[in-house]
Amino acid sequence: MAPRLPALDTFPPLRAWQRKAMVEYLRRRTEDFTAVATPGAGKTTFALRIAAELLNDGTVEAVTVVAPTEHLKTQWAESAARVGIQLDAAFRNADLHSAADFHGAVVTYAQVGMAPQVHRRRTMTRRTLVILDEIHHAGDSRTWGDGVKAAFEPAVRRLMLTGTPFRSDDNPIPFVSYERGGDGLLRSRADSVYGYSDALREGVVRPVLFLAYSGETRWRTNAGEELAARLGEPMTQDLIAQAWRTALDPAGDWMPQVLRAADARLTVLRDNGMPDAGGLVIASDQQVARSYAKLLEQVTGEKAAVVLSDDQGASARIATFAASEQRWLVAVRMVSEGVDIPRLAVGVYATSASTPLYFAQAIGRFVRARRPGETASVFLPSVPHLLGLASEMEAERDHVLGKPKDSDGFDDDLLERAQRDDQASGELEKRFAALSATAELDQVIFDGASFGTAAQAGTPEEEEYLGLPGLLTADQVSMLLTKRQAEQLAAQRRRAAQRTAEPAAAAPSAAPPPMSAAQRRVALRRQLNALVAARHHRTGQPHGKIHAELRRLCGGPPSAQATIEQLEERIATVQTL
Repeated sequence: MAPRLPALDTFPPLRAWQRKAMVEYLRRRTEDFTAVATPGAGKTTFALRIAAELLNDGTVEAVTVVAPTEHLKTQWAESAARVGIQLDAAFRNADLHSAADFHGAVVTYAQVGMAPQVHRRRTMTRRTLVILDEIHHAGDSRTWGDGVKAAFEPAVRRLMLTGTPFRSDDNPIPFVSYERGGDGLLRSRADSVYGYSDALREGVVRPVLFLAYSGETRWRTNAGEELAARLGEPMTQDLIAQAWRTALDPAGDWMPQVLRAADARLTVLRDNGMPDAGGLVIASDQQVARSYAKLLEQVTGEKAAVVLSDDQGASARIATFAASEQRWLVAVRMVSEGVDIPRLAVGVYATSASTPLYFAQAIGRFVRARRPGETASVFLPSVPHLLGLASEMEAERDHVLGKPKDSDGFDDDLLERAQRDDQASGELEKRFAALSATAELDQVIFDGASFGTAAQAGTPEEEEYLGLPGLLTADQVSMLLTKRQAEQLAAQRRRAAQRTAEPAAAAPSAAPPPMSAAQRRVALRRQLNALVAARHHRTGQPHGKIHAELRRLCGGPPSAQATIEQLEERIATVQTL
């Protein structure tokens, strides 16, 4: 017996971007349509409404959804059932066809890649709409891309969805259109785009504060040499990788201090308007995830939920956590994309993954807004590459084919090598060993700007930032961060004045000692932020857009990782605007 058609009048009201995209879709009536929308904007609702429209007008008879993970299959099927579309999430390649009382099935990219001909036959049997969720995954491997192309070429309609329409490689994404730009490179073209900045302005997503922690790290290399470096200071990429690994070591002091700070922030949110707020620690591997969970239990007195892999039972654990008021969840990768836990409001980015794609997917877990004023806070290592990604949250990217690799960017291979255990034997081949690491709040990044000066973990200066109110608009966040920074600097000046005043009666005043490079960068960042804030008040332009314009005019990375010379040039430029 065929299932009933979904009733359009039972759908929830569409947001403005969803209505606009739907009108554009129905006007074009093309085989392929790519919709790009920031995580948390409602891509699932939009796609299901399109499916309902096409089922009702007879354009299609069946719907196939392709998702990245097993957990997302269940999530898609449940969302579809709520609006009257019945999708078989238990479909397996050996089944060949779904039961007659389903409108279609939900499968994974891996499932399609293993048996594309099974899905091609299903697609040819009935006029089919294929919804390709997070379509960039079809370029993860040649097998997946070829399988998706072979399986769904016969589809009547294909709807591609993504919140991150870019990749770190040159694998073309099936069914996505590419256009050649003036530089001769091919760029992906979307039919509908709804970016983070648009969603933030309309209150669809939360403002995200990034709290970057630096600190002193010490480790022993494979050759037995002991090295020390301050996380966040300029150094070679291999030293960054090893300092980063040392900081993330659960046996050191950096992670416990950062977890304590993150839990303190979670408490503030829970006490100020978000009583069910939850936290997520994203770990690099299973062993480390378990260690982080033990640290959290020591800090909070409460066990943390742990999701180690996309295996049987993982979906149930995620669903249980989402529906509970448990404080913390620790996961390895699988909660980085598409998983819907709206109460997540505090994150700890404790993984070595550093591609723009992965970072954007991970931060997307925290941006979904449920009510006006909710904010999200993400704690991360003060690594230049991550600081740049945090500063560019609002940037819209396309997938570019043939682009030369950026030699100034962070090389994930170096970090991967640093993360691997050295299995060689012999007295001269000692394994890498993290010796010690301490944490201090380096800066807070919001709307492309950097705020604050260094504050040791556990001090009142750190608590000033951890204690920001839980319910704030984006403008209120900027205002409070500027105020906190001014108060912090005023207190530092008072302490410095007291120190110099005490011996002043007995000795002539000495010239102030020269600032270190780190102190000078902080002072220049502060001056630049003040000038940008002044321009914001004069023109009404968002802080992030002013910073982006200065980067366009002067070049260089975001201010969080800019050099002294670059900051000085931007200060001079903004004074002339």
